Amino acid sequence: MVMRFFAICIALLAATTSWAQSGYTIQPGDQLSIEVLEDPSLNRQVLVLPDGSFSFPLIGRVNASGNTPQAVQSLLASGLAPNFATAPSVFVSVAGLSPKAFASSGPAQIDVYMMGEVNSPGKISVDRGTTLLQFLAESGGFSRFAATNRIQLRRGGKTYMFNYRALERGAALPGQVKLTDGDVIVVPQRKLFEF
Repeated sequence: MVMRFFAICIALLAATTSWAQSGYTIQPGDQLSIEVLEDPSLNRQVLVLPDGSFSFPLIGRVNASGNTPQAVQSLLASGLAPNFATAPSVFVSVAGLSPKAFASSGPAQIDVYMMGEVNSPGKISVDRGTTLLQFLAESGGFSRFAATNRIQLRRGGKTYMFNYRALERGAALPGQVKLTDGDVIVVPQRKLFEF
């Protein structure tokens, strides 16, 4: 009697969780929590691989990407059914979202401002994730008076220096600085005897 009550409570909890996740489609990078009431040794958390699948004992590969948790639940239940006397009770929930779900939040483009000795000063909209070097490549280029060894990236009251001239001469890139919305890039004018 107590065991039956416990099973009913778990079923209700799983039904509530699955109802809350009913509109969500699984994507690569998500973590799924899988419970099989009839065999707790099968309970586990799995990571959805980049190809959209995961491996599960007694079944092998299961395609999850693009499916709802309920659809994966049905796939697992039907895949496990031949190994049980009666159809097993399988519950699937999303335990963790893919980092891509958070990275893609916000607008797809950001505004970066270019000023000084450049051919196209002003506001330029670029894709989120664009690096400083990529931005310089697509911004229209420098004027002939540009001091490319003293390029400034101004962000939130701080100024970061970038030596494009050293990069042209083969210096290693010190890191791929990704631009953020509102960044200002200043290319100063060359001094009298500066090359």
